[in-house]
Amino acid sequence: MRFDIDTYKEITDALMRNKRRSILTGFGIFWGLFMLLFLLGGGQGVKALLEKNFEGFATNSMVIVSEETSKPYKGFEEGRLWSLQYKDVERMKMMFPEMEVVTPQISSWGEKAMFEGRQMSVSMSGVDADYSHIEEPVLKYGRFLNNVDIQQKRKVCIIGKQVYNQLFPEGGDPCGKYISVGSIFYKVIGVDFSTSNISLQGRKDTKIVIPISVMQDIKNSGNDVDMICAVGKKGVQMSTLETRIREVICREHYVDPTDEQALMLLNVEAIFGIVDNLFKGLNFMIWLIGLGTLLAGAIGVSNIMMVVVRERTIEIGIRRAIGATPRDILSQIIAEGVALTFVAGMFGIVFSVFILNIFEKVTHNQVVFQISFGTAISAFLLIMILGLLAGIAPAYRAMHIKPVDAMRDE
Repeated sequence: MRFDIDTYKEITDALMRNKRRSILTGFGIFWGLFMLLFLLGGGQGVKALLEKNFEGFATNSMVIVSEETSKPYKGFEEGRLWSLQYKDVERMKMMFPEMEVVTPQISSWGEKAMFEGRQMSVSMSGVDADYSHIEEPVLKYGRFLNNVDIQQKRKVCIIGKQVYNQLFPEGGDPCGKYISVGSIFYKVIGVDFSTSNISLQGRKDTKIVIPISVMQDIKNSGNDVDMICAVGKKGVQMSTLETRIREVICREHYVDPTDEQALMLLNVEAIFGIVDNLFKGLNFMIWLIGLGTLLAGAIGVSNIMMVVVRERTIEIGIRRAIGATPRDILSQIIAEGVALTFVAGMFGIVFSVFILNIFEKVTHNQVVFQISFGTAISAFLLIMILGLLAGIAPAYRAMHIKPVDAMRDE
């Protein structure tokens, strides 16, 4: 076999071509791993943002609202208006031991709240002390309502964040001060800084909460309530109670239990379940796309290494001629494939973490747009295994190259 300047140039040219191919293939692996980790981290961040909207709201709850009937029943025509009553709350407490909390709510909108000449439009909700189990308050100052407030009909209130910022722009603890809503003055006993976007009967940040007994007197509603909220005990699925709830309430108000329009049951647990299943399907699609991209990258590595072996036949033949064993050739080719995937994989992990960190900054660190350490390690081990497998076939071919074949190829 002649080894002159032409042979050396041919080997050098082959190495440069293989280097360029390796860079392109490495970029494919880098991009595949980056997309997989970025989509996983981004998906978790979007899910956390969505869950933040539900923050503080009981997930295993149900909201019950009366509407106009759509079916005639026991002599009553369709289109009849009816209302839930306080006795329905007591009835549900007695007949549904699966319920941890059953509490009513009465609301009013378009009210004007005032303090020292400052005013803003607010909504008002009259609730029991147990309502904190439905929408958990995040109290910046003070406390929530208690049973004594309800029983003694105290004119006290909890104000939302925007109400606090509008009426008390100077800041500080407003508890003990009095604000007026209409012609009635209420003593502020708490400030709710909840950021949840899910709220019943008005936004939480523009809402004023007062005892339901006071709201009953203001609206002269008697025993009527606008809605009933219920929370199931741990392990209880609210969907299993819907039929019984309809029968118990509708029977007392002469409403057809099959009239779903007349009695609306909003199963919050089912909504959370839909969201959770949506993100499970999204995660499956992310893994499917990411793994497909990584597999394509691994196939690219294998193809590149096959080309490398073919174009480096002379080099491999020379090495064999001067004493390299088939095992040496095998380990060299496999090591090159693994090294390529290792470097591309590391860059993919680092770049995905960097981009996800930017997303965290954009959202002011409200949620975590990051992958877990276990996920990063799992993805990295996966790409290393794929790199190892991708180098086996080219390495096996290189191992069987003989010096005489190299001379013939030259």
